[in-house]
Amino acid sequence: MSYPRVSTFKTPEDFQERLNHLGLNLQFDREVQSGVSSPLGQSVPFQDQFIGNRFCILPMEGWDAESDGKPTDLVRRRWRNFGLSGAKLIWGGEAVAVRHDGRANPNQLLINEENLTGIQELREIVESAHRERFDTTDDLLVGLQLTHSGRFARPNDGKKLEPQIGYRHPVLDKKFAIDSDDKIMSDDDLSKLIEDFVSAAVLSQKAGYKFVDVKHCHGYLGHELLSGFDRPGKYGGSFENRTRFLREIVSGIRAEAPGLEIGVRVSIFDFTPFEPGADRIGVPSVLESYNSAFGGDGSGQGIDLEEPARFLNLLQELGIKLVCTTCGSPYYNPHIQRPAIFPPSDGYQPPEDPLVGVDRQIQATAQLKQQFPELLIVGSGYSYLQEWLPNVGQYAVANGLVDFVGLGRMVLSYPELPADVLAGTTMPRKKICRTFSDCTTAPRNGIISGCYPLDPFYKEMPERQELLSIKKKMG
Repeated sequence: MSYPRVSTFKTPEDFQERLNHLGLNLQFDREVQSGVSSPLGQSVPFQDQFIGNRFCILPMEGWDAESDGKPTDLVRRRWRNFGLSGAKLIWGGEAVAVRHDGRANPNQLLINEENLTGIQELREIVESAHRERFDTTDDLLVGLQLTHSGRFARPNDGKKLEPQIGYRHPVLDKKFAIDSDDKIMSDDDLSKLIEDFVSAAVLSQKAGYKFVDVKHCHGYLGHELLSGFDRPGKYGGSFENRTRFLREIVSGIRAEAPGLEIGVRVSIFDFTPFEPGADRIGVPSVLESYNSAFGGDGSGQGIDLEEPARFLNLLQELGIKLVCTTCGSPYYNPHIQRPAIFPPSDGYQPPEDPLVGVDRQIQATAQLKQQFPELLIVGSGYSYLQEWLPNVGQYAVANGLVDFVGLGRMVLSYPELPADVLAGTTMPRKKICRTFSDCTTAPRNGIISGCYPLDPFYKEMPERQELLSIKKKMG
C-alpha cells in the first residue's frame, strides 16, 4: 500500500485536498509569519523567566555515547546543533539512564558522579552555541530527560534484551520471549529505583539543568506502570497506585533538589502492538479487547483520554507545569508513535497514511490542552509534515491547541529549522526530513544513529555503506 508523499503537495490547495480525501480536520495557516511577534516567535512566561519562542527540541534516544555512559564527540555535535537550532526549549536533550541496568542500549548516556562532568558539558555546549548565534540564553530553558528502559533495557549488548517489567503483558511477553514472572520488578525494586531517579535529579541540578523530565512514554518503565491495571501491590491496580511511582519521585526531588523544575513526557494514548502482515503491512496483534493501554478505549485501536486527563490533573496538583505529549511506542506500534512512510528495519509498512497518525496526535493533545490551559504543553508528531510543518504548527499554537511545536527526527537533518522559520527563510528542500527511518534502522542493526541520507557529516561515514547494504537486503 502506497501513499502520496508530502513533498508532492506543492500548494495549500494540494495539501488541503489530501486532508479532505482522508477526512481529517488538520488545520493549517496558508502563510507562515516570521519575527518575534509571530505565533511561533512569541515568548511564554515560565517561573522566573520567559521561554523565547514556541519551538521545542524533543529528547531522542542516543546510541553513540561511550560504553560507560559518557558523551562522545558525536553526542557533543548533536547537542551543539540543538543550541544552534534557535529553539528556546530543549526538552531533556536526550534520554539519560538513571542507572546502568536501565539503559536502552550499551551506548546510551548514563548519569552518575563519574559522568557528571560530561553531562554538565552537554548543557554548556547547548548554551554556548545558542549564545554564539543568538547573543543570549536568558530566554533558553534546558532540561535533562531521566529514564529507565524497563522492558526494553539492553544495557550490555544491543542485541540482547535484559528486561525489567512492571507486569506480565499478554502480547509483549510473547513478542520479546518473556515466559516467567522473574523479570517483574517488585515493590522493593521500584522503591530503590525511585531513589535512583531522585539521586539523578540531584546530579542534574548540580550540572546546571533547569528541569528534569521524569519519562513516562513509549513503553519504557514509567509508561508501562501506568497500564499496570492487574499488577498487585502499591504500584499497580488503582489509578492512585499506578501513579505512585511518579508521585514518590516528585516528592523526593522536591525534598532533595529544591528549586529544580520537573516536567513529564507522557504517552497520552496507546494502541495494541502491531506486526507485519501481508506484504509487510502492519496489522494489529490483538483483534479482540485489549486492556493494556493507558489512554486506550479497550478495543486496541481507539482512544479514551479520561485517565490521561486525570494524569495531567495530577501533574497540576503536584505543581508540575511542563508536559510533553506523545503516544504509543517505537518498539511495538511505531506508525502510531512516529508517523513515517518508510519503516525501520524491524518495523512494518504503514497501514494508514501517516498524515492520519499526525492528526491523531495533534487532536488528542489539543483536547487535553483545552482542559488544562494553565499547563505548558509540547506537542509531538510534527516531523512527517515536512514543508507543511510550520503552517500546521503555527495554526496549532495560534489557536491554543498546543504551546510548543516539538521537533525530533527533523533536527537530525535540519537543526536550523526553528531559526529559519522565524527569520522568514525558505526551508531548503535538501535538508527536510523525509522520514526514511535510517536514524532508527541504523542502531537497530548495531550502527550509530544519524541522518545518513541528508546530513553531509553522516553521508561521508563508512557506516553509510553498511546501512545501505542492510536496506538492500530488506528490499
